[in-house]
Amino acid sequence: MNVLFNLIVVVQVVSALAIIGLVLVQHGKGADMGAAFGSGASGSLFGASGSSNFLSKSTAVAAAIFFASTLTLAYFGSNRPHASVGGGVMENVTVPVHKAPAGAGDAVPVTTPAPAPAAGTPAAPAPSATQDVPGVATPAAPAPAPAK
Repeated sequence: MNVLFNLIVVVQVVSALAIIGLVLVQHGKGADMGAAFGSGASGSLFGASGSSNFLSKSTAVAAAIFFASTLTLAYFGSNRPHASVGGGVMENVTVPVHKAPAGAGDAVPVTTPAPAPAAGTPAAPAPSATQDVPGVATPAAPAPAPAK
């Protein structure tokens, strides 16, 4: 299938180049020296319609080949098995997963919960979440209330 696709692309490019060359080589109707001074055929809007020559017939054949190859490429392009209707380019992207370096979990100190206070003693404030983080000041604990 890929060889046929490439062959049709080559045929389309060659026919496009043939159309360009044939159109540039043809002699236009308004290119006569007399047409500049008004001596062109006044019987019709675009000049006299004579029989077509070899160049105009060749241009028509090259144009027909070009349009046929364009339609064939459009058919092959729309019926590819991997073409999905609702999907996009980002649908098939895989995201790489970065692992944490070994021992990265060891850098955070582990705190153990404080034992429950005995009955009749004032409760100590709960430890701050930033207590073990270096460089972060912890708020001062309130002074215990005096005994009465």
